Amino acid sequence: MFELPEKFIRRMSDIDGFEAFLKSYETPPVRAIRVNNLKISVEDFKKISPFDLKQVPWEKTAFYVSGEGLGKTILHAAGLYYVQEPSATAVVPELEIAAGERVLDLCAAPGGKSTQIAQYLNNKGVLVSNEIDFDRCKILKSNIERLGVKNVAVTCCAPEKIAESFPEYFDKVLVDAPCSGEGMFKKEESAIKEWSEENIKRCSKRQSEILSFAAQALKGGGRLVYSTCTFAKEEDEEQIESFLSAHPEFKLIKMKKLLPHEVKGEGHFLAVMHKQNGSRAEVKLRKPKANESMLKLYRDWESQTLNFKADNIYCDNERVYSFLNDFPEVYGFHCDEGVYFGAKSPDGKRFEPSHRLAMCLKADEVKRIEVDEATALKYLKGLTFDCAESEKGWRVVTYMGYPLGWCKAVAGVAKNHLPKGLRI
Repeated sequence: MFELPEKFIRRMSDIDGFEAFLKSYETPPVRAIRVNNLKISVEDFKKISPFDLKQVPWEKTAFYVSGEGLGKTILHAAGLYYVQEPSATAVVPELEIAAGERVLDLCAAPGGKSTQIAQYLNNKGVLVSNEIDFDRCKILKSNIERLGVKNVAVTCCAPEKIAESFPEYFDKVLVDAPCSGEGMFKKEESAIKEWSEENIKRCSKRQSEILSFAAQALKGGGRLVYSTCTFAKEEDEEQIESFLSAHPEFKLIKMKKLLPHEVKGEGHFLAVMHKQNGSRAEVKLRKPKANESMLKLYRDWESQTLNFKADNIYCDNERVYSFLNDFPEVYGFHCDEGVYFGAKSPDGKRFEPSHRLAMCLKADEVKRIEVDEATALKYLKGLTFDCAESEKGWRVVTYMGYPLGWCKAVAGVAKNHLPKGLRI
C-alpha cells in the first residue's frame, strides 16, 4: 500500500465523502478496454472476447475488465481494442462529434482519446492529433497505427504553432491537459513522487496558455472540452473560471468531476464550453502532386496485392501517402498526414508496403494468409511460417480475418515483415 502525500490529503479534506475517498485508495486500480469499432462491432467483439465484459456507463464501446496481460493478446495486436482507464473514456462523448467534422486533440499522447475521437468520426472528416514531446509522439503514432485510423494528421509542435497554422479551423477541440496527475496515484508510483503544490502551480500556468491557443484554433459556434486527471481546483474549476473571464466569447455548458469514491474509475475532471462568436476562417488547402515514376511503381504493386485502387494518394520520389481532403498547407513542424502506404525498396526497383497500411486494411481489400492462434503467436514473435506454395509475394497475415501485418510468401514460406519494435 502506498502513502498519499500529507499535503494532498489536507487539500482534499473538504470534499463530500472524504473518508470514502481515502478508502478508495485501498482498492486496486479499475481497468477497462474500449472496443475499436473502426475494425469490429461491439456485438462481434463480445463473441470472441477473452475477457468478461461489464459496460462502462458513459461510453458505449468501453467495458470494465480484470486480469493481467491486457496489452499482450493477439486481439490487441490486431487493434481490436484499446486499454484505457474507465473514467478517461467519459471525456470524448462530451465533444458531441459528428462524422465529417474537423477535430483537434491538442495534447494527444499516448492516444486513448485521439483513437476514441477517431471512432466517433468513423474515418471521415479531419482529426489532428498533436503532441509536443517527440518521444511521446512516437507512442501516439504507434497507437493510431495499430487501431487503423485513416483520417488523421499527427503533428509534433507547440500549441501556439497549431493556433497559428489552424486559425478557427476546427469544429471541436479537446484539451486533455498535462496536469499534476492526482488521478494516477494508484496506477503510477511516479505520480506520487512528482506531486507537489509547486507542480500544481506550474501545471496551472501551462494549462492556461494551452487553453488560450485552443480558443484560437476553434471556429465560432464550436465546442471546446477541457479535461484533466487531477483533482486540484487550481487546475480544474479555477482554471475554467479564469479562462471564461478572459474569453467572454465562451459559454460554460457543463462542468463535471468524477471522483474515485463516487464512480468506478480513478477520477477525471471535464468542462464543456461553447464558442459563441466568430466564424470559420478561410485556410489555403493543400493540393499534393504525385511523382509519376513512384506512382507507377506503387500501382504495379497495388494491382498484384490489393483488391481495390486507392485514390487520394500522393508520392514524392521515395514514398507514397494518402492525403486528407480539406487539409491546409502547414509549415515549420513535423506533420504525418493520412496513411503512409510505403516506400521504394533500397535498390529502387520495387515498392515495399508499410505496417501502417496493413493495419488500415479490411480482409476483403487485400490478398492475405489466414492463420490459427499458434501461427499468429509465432508471427507476432517475428518468426517465419509455412504457407501454400501457390502464395507468392506480399500478403497480409490475418487472424480471425483481422490484419496483424505483412509477410512475403516465397516457395511455401511466409517471411516475416512485422516491424521489430512490435514483436513480442
